[in-house]
Amino acid sequence: MSNSTDTYLTIAGESQGIYREKASKFIGLAFPVNHETDIKEILARLRKEYYDANHHCYAYCLGYGKNIYRINDDGEPSGSAGKPIYGQILSHDISDILIVVIRYFGGTKLGIPGLIHSYRTAAKEAIEHACIVEKTLMVKIQICFGYLAMNEVMHIIKEEECQIINRQSDESCTLEVMVRKSSVIRFQTRIQRLKDISKFVLL
Repeated sequence: MSNSTDTYLTIAGESQGIYREKASKFIGLAFPVNHETDIKEILARLRKEYYDANHHCYAYCLGYGKNIYRINDDGEPSGSAGKPIYGQILSHDISDILIVVIRYFGGTKLGIPGLIHSYRTAAKEAIEHACIVEKTLMVKIQICFGYLAMNEVMHIIKEEECQIINRQSDESCTLEVMVRKSSVIRFQTRIQRLKDISKFVLL
């Protein structure tokens, strides 16, 4: 579990887990995602790929604060599928993830407790087969300054381990840099102490 104020856990790539219960097959599929448009595309693709499945239940969580999420039971009894899938996402403290559990009905009803256990286990298997990685939340900042401040600005950028993503030079210099969220206030203070800084904007 990540304890830093600007890091979070996600998965590095797609993974799969399978669980069987009374001839029903539950295929857990986990995907790293960044936007809800990514999720819609994946769900549409899975509908075509697993067109003969009985249910495509899922849950997802997006963002550093995990404030964007959704659960879907896809025809299973309310709370028996999407919620236990989402519970595994929370239990593993992961964000930027979509988990879809695809069910092929085996002919025997499992009941609510059986469904909850099956969907939870398939989701857990998918997560446990994934490579969990830590990501750092970055903030994009634009700085404009005169050339006399160049050496000092570059020195601060290097010390704060910022990443320059865009550079423009005309009558003055404009840089766009990615700064670690926990370092933004310190970085801003150091930059704005310099002379010849004309602009400092969080993008």
